[in-house]
Amino acid sequence: QVQLLESGGGLVQAGGSLRLSCTASGRTFSTYSMGWFRQGSGKEREFVASIRWSGTMTSYADSVKGRFTISRDNAKSTLYLQMNSLKPEDTAVYYCAAIRQKLTWSARATLGDFGSWGQGTQVTVSS
Repeated sequence: QVQLLESGGGLVQAGGSLRLSCTASGRTFSTYSMGWFRQGSGKEREFVASIRWSGTMTSYADSVKGRFTISRDNAKSTLYLQMNSLKPEDTAVYYCAAIRQKLTWSARATLGDFGSWGQGTQVTVSS
């Protein structure tokens, strides 16, 4: 089991930027594809972005393409989400997650494919 801890959330004005981090422990981070999800108040948890274990491939939700960038530093066992041009509709609790099976990747991975979750970090974008 991997333990995940997100940080970097906060309050930002529309058009601003934030960088989320997710530190991992307990498994070999570099062998697991990772993802970011978010859940707004009263909404279902939704996919934001994912990255292959090697960092060579990424996938994004249409709503964040061109504004968000997912990356990872396997030497530091850390996942990142750089969020630019933030909008009020980006307001949500953001979660990082590790995919269930090592050395697997799909650009179409869904919530059910991820088995370990962090506790989430709140991002609030004011208009």
